[in-house]
Amino acid sequence: MQGDVEALAKAAIDCGFKLHKELGPGLLESVYELLLCEALKDRGLFVEVQKVIPISYNGRVLEQGFRADLLVERSLLIEIKSTEKHAAVHAKQVLTYLRLMRLPLGLLMNFGMETFRDGVKRLANDYYRPLA
Repeated sequence: MQGDVEALAKAAIDCGFKLHKELGPGLLESVYELLLCEALKDRGLFVEVQKVIPISYNGRVLEQGFRADLLVERSLLIEIKSTEKHAAVHAKQVLTYLRLMRLPLGLLMNFGMETFRDGVKRLANDYYRPLA
């Protein structure tokens, strides 16, 4: 499954759905993050938690630019939330991370919503350009 971002997204959504179905909304983001990480690892996937991502701007590199909640197989970004409503800034955050990391696809998973279907959002990077 390594490298196939669509297959990774499908696996992540399946794990998220099962997690939400069993535990429901109401836990902290950090709990969902760790449980989702373990579920993905149980499927044999390489997952990095709170992955530090450097950012460069105007000739400077900030080593601690931002942190990705989960990075699966170095190719799928997952941002975890646990709020009752979606906020537009969350999708913008994921899109910015995707652009800065040069990744094609990310998932915004909000476990605070009543149903997982309402809480999961696929975000594609329109500016995706693979590194040469």
